[in-house]
Amino acid sequence: MGVEVGAQAARSRALAVLRVRSRALAVALLPAAVAVVLLVGGSTGQIDGPGWGVTRWIVSGFALFVLLAAAGIALVVARSRPAVSPTVTIAEESAPDLYRMVRDLADRLEVPAPSAIALTPDCDSWLEDRTHPAHGPPRPESRDEIQGVPGVRGLPSAHRRTPAAPVLVIGSPFLWWMRVGELRAVLAPVVAGTGPSAHPDIAAARRFVRGLDAAVAVTSEPRGPLFRTVLGGVGWVVRLLLRSCRGHAAEMERGVAAAAAERAQAVDYGLRIVAQEQVGLAYAGWDRLLTRVALPAWRMGRWPSRLDAGVVAALTELSRRDRLAEGFASRLGERPACDLLEEPGAIDEAASLLAARLFHGGPAETGPDWAPVDWDEYPDEVVDRKWRTDAARLHRVLDALGVSRSSGAGAGAGASDPEGPTLARVMDHLSDGEPGEPRESGDLEDPVVVERRAASAYEDEDEDGGPENERSSALAAGLSAEVAREEAAVSAGVAAPSGAAGQVGPDMPLWDDGSLPLFPLQPPRTGRELLADHVTAMVCCAAMDTAGAAPGLDWLDGPSLLINGERSVDLGPRVLSLIEEGDPAPLRTWLLHLGIRPEKPVRLV
Repeated sequence: MGVEVGAQAARSRALAVLRVRSRALAVALLPAAVAVVLLVGGSTGQIDGPGWGVTRWIVSGFALFVLLAAAGIALVVARSRPAVSPTVTIAEESAPDLYRMVRDLADRLEVPAPSAIALTPDCDSWLEDRTHPAHGPPRPESRDEIQGVPGVRGLPSAHRRTPAAPVLVIGSPFLWWMRVGELRAVLAPVVAGTGPSAHPDIAAARRFVRGLDAAVAVTSEPRGPLFRTVLGGVGWVVRLLLRSCRGHAAEMERGVAAAAAERAQAVDYGLRIVAQEQVGLAYAGWDRLLTRVALPAWRMGRWPSRLDAGVVAALTELSRRDRLAEGFASRLGERPACDLLEEPGAIDEAASLLAARLFHGGPAETGPDWAPVDWDEYPDEVVDRKWRTDAARLHRVLDALGVSRSSGAGAGAGASDPEGPTLARVMDHLSDGEPGEPRESGDLEDPVVVERRAASAYEDEDEDGGPENERSSALAAGLSAEVAREEAAVSAGVAAPSGAAGQVGPDMPLWDDGSLPLFPLQPPRTGRELLADHVTAMVCCAAMDTAGAAPGLDWLDGPSLLINGERSVDLGPRVLSLIEEGDPAPLRTWLLHLGIRPEKPVRLV
């Protein structure tokens, strides 16, 4: 009963959307109808007399103008290419078990099966209509650098024909974290949506709304003065139509979702509750993996090639640390959904490259400055290189500020240190007054006290996000400028067209590469955050070069410093005490306790 109610509501709203289209057509034809009446009346002598001849010419000219304008608007709406989500297309031969599971699910739900399956590097799943003629394959097949996986860059498979049913888009983290039964339960309400989508009225209403939306995007593109004037009028009409049917379209989609959810109630209802918990857990692990682990690698010109496998490692680590997630670890003995793929490693690599493009804006192909990295190589290829690059940048800014390379209070202004950069130079510059002395007892200061002092410094910072300490502010400003210059140079290099990119025809891309990243992960870092990161990197370099520490990877926190095989967790508050308050005592005590020599030069890149 609920299915029929939801479907009936969706159909009624679809008819309301189509009535908006009909009214728009009626308004466009009304002047022509009046002109026809006047012309016929004049030719038959029914409408004749002084002034009617001029009226007929005016009305006929206006009707012709309206018809031409309506035809132009209709042409723009029809020719505008609706937006298509960037995905990795999965051919049936690459995942026959997955296709079989989806078709069995559709048969059980008594709905049409999706026409194809694609993956998105996000924790979501949906149906996407790709029936527009512009989504068809005009060119012969061209495979990407990952053998056997077409569409790595989110482009369509060259042999795909215009489908009648929508494409099922699945979040790639679901395939690696969820078990087969859980994935089936999560996809049930999504696949059930193909039933209402097959209704002619709903399909026509969706095509109309998508065409209007695409036309708005076309009219918003920067063009010359003449085209901007013409398209401005087209855009005004299209936006008026879109506003008129927006409410009906939203209610239609709610009705479709309600009908699909009600239809899916009969499929694995009990398992769906557990599966929804896994959706939230997968989203949390995916978000943390991207921001803490993948983002530092992307900024270093490396993209982790097994992000989805990293989600499993991150969520397993979360299950180990969080008592609330202990029960989820027992699921790992069941068959994962990625077993439904013939080559899960290649698919993971394709999704990882697409994630790097969407969330960071990296290039479409690998190169010397944009190469994949395995998790085993991450500490050496990313963490160590990141710390040494940041430390080198920190010392370049200190040189630009005219800070002496020699540590100690007795160093002259023109003195230099031929042995190399040291941590002591950074600490002495950021310290207020004389460098602090470590405690006589040699014990570490209470981390809680240090963290509270750092938190109070947070509250006293300036409105621009920079530290109050004058030396720290100047150093943070210099670092921000240096990072901005480097990022601008990298962006200019990425924007330059390559030979491979030039071979892509106008019909191949389904999304705009010029707007990457589509979903930037973080806002620009503040000066305080940059300074803290760089000072921390310098401390880690000193620890590696003078105390035998090693770079490491923590699945939940990203780059980490390993001291005697244990992850260091108390460095951050001590660095904040130095840069916010100019107090080096907590950090010096920490260094002394671990045997780190700040006066020794470190190796930089």
